[in-house]
Amino acid sequence: MDPHVATIVLVPLLAVVAALLTTAVGRVAKIPLVVFEIVLGLIVGPSVLGWVPKTDALDAVANFGLAFLFFMAGNEIDFAAIAGRPVRRASLGWLLSLVIAVAVATLIAGSVITGVYVGIALTSTALGTLMPVLRDAGEMRTPFGRAVTAVGAIGEFGPLLAISLFLSGRKPLAAALVLIGFAVIAGAGIWFASRGGHERFHSLVRATLHTSGQFAVRFVVLVISGLVGLSIALGLDMLLGAFAAGVLCRILLSGAAPADAHQIESKLEAVAFGVLVPVFFINTGIGFDLRALLADPRALILLPIFLVLLVIIRGVPASALSSPPGSTFRDRAAVTLFSATGLPIIVAVTAIGVREHDLTTGTATALVGAGMLSVLLFPLIALTLRRKSSDGGLRQADPDAVPIEG
Repeated sequence: MDPHVATIVLVPLLAVVAALLTTAVGRVAKIPLVVFEIVLGLIVGPSVLGWVPKTDALDAVANFGLAFLFFMAGNEIDFAAIAGRPVRRASLGWLLSLVIAVAVATLIAGSVITGVYVGIALTSTALGTLMPVLRDAGEMRTPFGRAVTAVGAIGEFGPLLAISLFLSGRKPLAAALVLIGFAVIAGAGIWFASRGGHERFHSLVRATLHTSGQFAVRFVVLVISGLVGLSIALGLDMLLGAFAAGVLCRILLSGAAPADAHQIESKLEAVAFGVLVPVFFINTGIGFDLRALLADPRALILLPIFLVLLVIIRGVPASALSSPPGSTFRDRAAVTLFSATGLPIIVAVTAIGVREHDLTTGTATALVGAGMLSVLLFPLIALTLRRKSSDGGLRQADPDAVPIEG
């Protein structure tokens, strides 16, 4: 079969199979969907069966999926719910992790610049990956869920700032000025959105909700593209723009009527988690060079070391500082594992490091492999621990949930 035809057919097929497997296996064990997406991508990719090659076209769609993943993270965060203690403690935990991570990584690598790359990667938390897991588990509105959300928000935003400041190729002062410029532009958009009085905009959204116009979805795609493009033009990481776009659109679309806002949210989730985000995770599996990892003894040794460091350096400080008051040991362990779950930013950081010849391919592969294992293992274990916590698995009811009549 032609490689391009195989890609067009097999990637959507794998997305469907992953959803079916999640539902089927979910009767026995709650395994996050991304686990199946990554594993299936690895199986059909060049490292195993070789049915789907790594291509620039697939990478482009996957990058847009990654941008949508970060957009949804920014769009779903309830900043009012995590303001105050959760954000303060999460920020302190991330800064502590960053200092420790850079120091330890520098000792392992023997190079400060390599230590910075590895250190930033080790302090990331895959909030975009965790949000669907928390939502499906009914944890979004619990103190536990808010704590994990705060840790994840800082664990995504902090590394993005660090990438922009230290890995952009500019001197720190120049990078800071560029970052401030981006913040001013994005902040102006957020301020304008928060002013209210956008009746014409919301009227257009409402008028096209059930037509081929779909203005709300088209507008969101435009905002993502615009802020991602601005990030790239300024030499910043594109994910910073995607995250900011999520925050801006959440504020702007929150002014819609509740019924309209619910429909818009459903449409965005359908585009993100039904179409684009699965391509990113499947492509991550396809692009993972398992053969190179197995052929490099040093990388094989580093992979479990990095996995353990994610827990110790990222997870433990986050859990110690951010776990809700009264948390049990199982709850704290679950916060530790959720906090140590990282992949998207690890992929982004290692790609920059390899491109700039500051990271060896073996080190980058080991880091990505550790990130993949963290996504495969940590949320599953964390959910199991959480279900066995002292509240007996009971969760606060979601006031926005729609009752199902049977």
